[in-house]
This record gives sequence, structure tokens and C-alpha cells, in this order.
Amino acid sequence: MQALLFGTAPAAPINPSTKPENDGHRARLRNRFLADHGKAMPDYELLELFLMQVIQRRDVKPIAKALLAKFGDLFSVVSAPLTQLQTVQGVGAPTAIHLKTIEAIVQRAAHARMVNRDLISSWDAVVAYCRLEMAHRKSEHFRVLFLDRKNRLIKDHLFGEGTVDHVLVYTREVVKTALDLSASSLILVHNHPSGDPTPSPQDIDLTRNIERACQTVSITVHDHIIVGIEGETSLRACGYMTET
Repeated sequence: MQALLFGTAPAAPINPSTKPENDGHRARLRNRFLADHGKAMPDYELLELFLMQVIQRRDVKPIAKALLAKFGDLFSVVSAPLTQLQTVQGVGAPTAIHLKTIEAIVQRAAHARMVNRDLISSWDAVVAYCRLEMAHRKSEHFRVLFLDRKNRLIKDHLFGEGTVDHVLVYTREVVKTALDLSASSLILVHNHPSGDPTPSPQDIDLTRNIERACQTVSITVHDHIIVGIEGETSLRACGYMTET
């Protein structure tokens, strides 16, 4: 039923008499992971170890390598759409769902690190959350983190999703939402699907427009963070914002 739901053909039945793939290899992978929690293992082996728990009686190393070859890195694998995951030979609907579960858990854990904390004093947690949430997306997303007087997160609000190089954002909507939430400050965040987090002239203009509008109602714009696969950029650190 799952296979039909996600548009894939049912997996071929497993011959009960088929011997599972090299049990010794699986045991060695588990022991290597236990030795240092996987720090010394290459990405394909970590992915292979995960797939071993989901796919039985099959050599999953080729599947792990095929996933990485198609999507590029571990997070790109788990953040890929279900339908795209299932284009890789050996990945059916159950396996794709398990991979998407990893993404949800990682994002939820990153968000939990920001709850009830002074985010200006927890900047690494903010950047990590933004990268996990946005860096691998294939279209531009613009979101705002609204903060209270103690710089604690009130709401993470997605304002727009656009094309591969543009998203439409209205300054008045950002300010109105901040006032509705009684926010004292905010952090702007968006991604560059190209991977290069260098701010464009349009990014700088938008930041300054929002900053000026927020100043008229005594709301502080702490920063505008641009994330991409290649890293992240702080417009404040680059000198594009008003000193506070």
C-alpha cells in the first residue's frame, strides 16, 4: 500500500532461504561506530549502518553510495523529497520515510536548542538551526526569528518561498508581524540555493529597508544571516547594518 501511495513499484520478495549479507561486516561496522560514535567513519559507512537497520538481507553499501552520489552529502540525502529518494535503486517508500525521519529529528533538536535561551548569547545554536533548516533548500526561503525583551524566541516565521534566486518580501509585513507578536527584536534569515552565501545588492537593500522601518517602532534588527551549502554570512559582521 505504501509503495502505491508514493508512486513506486513494490519491492521484489525476499527469498527466505537467502543468507543475509556478510554478518561479520555488519558487526564490524557496529563495533567501529561504538568505538567513537562514528567520528572516524566516512559518510557512506554511517549511511550504510543506518540502512542496515531498515533494509534486511541485502548489501546496502551500494545504496548508501548511490544516495551520496545523487544528492551530494548526508544532509542533502535526508532533506531530499520522498519522491526523489525513491528514484535511487533499492530505496522504497519505507526506507525513504526513515530517512525523512532523520531530517525531522535533527531539525527538531536544533530548534530545541534555541528555546528559552538568549539567542544573542547562543549564536552558534542560531546559525546551526538556520543552516539545518535552510541551507539545502532548492528555492529561496525568507524567514524571521522574532525575539522578546530577553532575546528569547517568540516565533520562527516563514515569510516567503520563491525561485532559485529570488523571494518577494514586504517590509510592512515583517514590521506588522513584529508588532502583533510584541517582539522587541528580530533576526532575518534567508538562503542562497546556489550555495554561495555572499549577499547581493538586493539582499543589502532589503536589510536596510527593514532595519529603517523597524527603527521607527523601536524594534531592533540584530542581523541578517544568509546561509548556503558553502557556509553562512552575517550582514552585520560585513558592515552592512547600522551600529547598535
